[in-house]
Amino acid sequence: MAEKTLIIVESPAKVRTISKFLGSNYQVMASVGHVMDLPEKELGVDVEHDFTPQYVTIRGKAKILNGIKKAAGEAEKVYLAPDPDREGEAICWHIAQEIKKKYKQKPVYRLLFNEITKSAILEAIAHPEAINQHRADAQAARRILDRLVGYKISPLLWKKVQRGLSAGRVQSVTVRMVCEREAQIEAFTAQEYWSITAQLEAADPPIFKAQLHKLDGQKIKIADQAQAQELTDELKQQNFQVKEVKKRQKKRNPYPPFITSHLQQEAARKLGYSAKKTMLIAQKLYEGVETEDGPVGLITYMRTDAVRVAKEAQAEAREYIHEYLGAEYLPDKPPTYKSRKSAQEAHEAIRPTSVFRTPKSLKDRLNKEQWQLYQLVWQRFVASQINPAILDTTTIEIQAGRGYFKASGSVIRFLGFLKVYVEAKEEDKKEDATEEQTLPVLKSGQSLKLLDMMPKQHFTQPPPRYTEASLVRALEENGIGRPSTYAAILSTIVARKYVVNQQKRFHPTQLGRLVNELLVGHFPDILNVEFTAQMEDQLDKIEEGKADWVESLHRFYSPFSQNLQQAETDMRDVKREARKTELKCPQCGQGLVIKWGRNGEFLACVGYPECRYTNNFTQNEQGEIQIAVEEKTDELCPKCQEPLVVKNGRYGKFLACGNYPDCRFSKPISTGVSCPESDCTGYLAAKRSKKGKTFYGCSNYPKCSFALWDKPLPESCPQCGEKFLLERYQKGNNYLYCYQKECGYRKEVSAE
Repeated sequence: MAEKTLIIVESPAKVRTISKFLGSNYQVMASVGHVMDLPEKELGVDVEHDFTPQYVTIRGKAKILNGIKKAAGEAEKVYLAPDPDREGEAICWHIAQEIKKKYKQKPVYRLLFNEITKSAILEAIAHPEAINQHRADAQAARRILDRLVGYKISPLLWKKVQRGLSAGRVQSVTVRMVCEREAQIEAFTAQEYWSITAQLEAADPPIFKAQLHKLDGQKIKIADQAQAQELTDELKQQNFQVKEVKKRQKKRNPYPPFITSHLQQEAARKLGYSAKKTMLIAQKLYEGVETEDGPVGLITYMRTDAVRVAKEAQAEAREYIHEYLGAEYLPDKPPTYKSRKSAQEAHEAIRPTSVFRTPKSLKDRLNKEQWQLYQLVWQRFVASQINPAILDTTTIEIQAGRGYFKASGSVIRFLGFLKVYVEAKEEDKKEDATEEQTLPVLKSGQSLKLLDMMPKQHFTQPPPRYTEASLVRALEENGIGRPSTYAAILSTIVARKYVVNQQKRFHPTQLGRLVNELLVGHFPDILNVEFTAQMEDQLDKIEEGKADWVESLHRFYSPFSQNLQQAETDMRDVKREARKTELKCPQCGQGLVIKWGRNGEFLACVGYPECRYTNNFTQNEQGEIQIAVEEKTDELCPKCQEPLVVKNGRYGKFLACGNYPDCRFSKPISTGVSCPESDCTGYLAAKRSKKGKTFYGCSNYPKCSFALWDKPLPESCPQCGEKFLLERYQKGNNYLYCYQKECGYRKEVSAE
């Protein structure tokens, strides 16, 4: 009987796909991710002896690891084939160490492939490699760094603020970025300015718009309505004449195929997917699905920062473009794209494993989300291999007395890559309202008829809050984290309740701002964006064999341990802190102090526990503390008949008895919409999930589990009469739609 070869991958999905490619002499097993890690409830790093890690078998993985070792003993060769990145290399290293403990002479090899197709797997088996020790060391260094920061700072936060808090080397810097953006927004003072737009008509249609941009040859800034009206009145009296017509042809080059961060950004903008959701779907497409040709991975490895494309893939793309789009869309030679300096060029960009597996051909094989993401990857890759689009652009300068107006427009002469793919607009980019218009044929000296002139008020805008897409982009641009970490970073800061995601924008919580303030004050390096980026560069150098991981950790730990010792004594003890105020307790007349609790800061009586008075507070413009006036309602408590009041809690506003703490009755605030379940008497109320996302659930929960993600509004559907509508914010648009899917009513509304 022929000896078996053992192949170890990470996931059971890969096992199913790869097993069907190979014969009966191959046994494929899954490690189901990491099998070894640092211990859960202790540091697990010997700081005194060169940061030696203490690895233990992960809880629940002993059976899997024993099964792998048993199968390794019965196999002639062992091939380790987890993902081609640092995490995958670490899994290989741990499994190899465990196998070699028991079978010292057993040959263990590393398989590397960027796609799960039969040809790629057989090619990897034909050319096995050794485990990359430098890459494994880089992952170990990252894991130890994160453990040192987390296990040294988190207990300090427990002691000084509240139990359960955590700090992270990368997550804390991300929270800082969100907090600093919020501070910029709060400090922003809007400046008024005005624009003047003329609506003009030439001898031939269409009517077009031109905007005033110069006065007496100088760029103009219109400060207020009076100036705008004065100029409008003056310019209305002038003759409008074409001064200059500039025409030019420009190319719009295609975008490179996706890297991880760009896929996450585009999926957020076009599909509304979170970074985490995008990566989960991409993982399934990479690991393999059933097609007409059997099981196959549909896309290449999805954690990459390189835009390199294999020559074979480019050749196939060129064949497809020539056959289905035409020779005019095919470049003379395959385009090349330049990766950023830190990119791992061993990886490829994210692309379909075959362009001939079109989205249309896979429509019935994939679920809706898989199909949408696959289509995005497929279109972006094919577009990257097509000729540029060609546009005819026209800029017209128009004189009216001492005023100069400008109109611009463009016409697509050749679609090029735009025939296949158009990138979503970035939320934060402002565009000229006159730029996309169609212009009539005009010539210098031609007179124009003024139809209308419209002064319009504007205000300068603060920097926008981060969306998932823009925060991923900011992390990438600042060198924070790497492709495999972006989704986890964003999920973690929301799960820890340091930020909340409201209407697709990140807002720091009071807890997040407090923790950020404490950490920035006492760990300036750890919370420094540039320092964090330098650490990422250092990890890259370790992977490249240009730096020693132990030396790197020593350089980091020495100043960090000094900051830690200083923080133990100097950091504010928020948990025990009681800041005095000038206010008196309305129940007993003693003083009120500001304390910190699970829901943030609140007022409490110094006479506690004899007097248990607490309340929220507000600050006026002079910074004076005032007792928050509870908003009384007309509704009475069903237990004691006292009026119910609106209170703020851990998950937002709710109704509570005004006789608290003697009566502890409370209930959620109604949206004004009754629960649509036929046998339920409850109403829908805003609630917050454990991950910090707002949803709308029935007040009779857990008896009734009806819930919605979109906000219900007590407005009847004008089309079918349904008693409420839903409001959705998606891809930068607000719209109302009917709860009844078969109705199909939808109405766009302006975003606030």
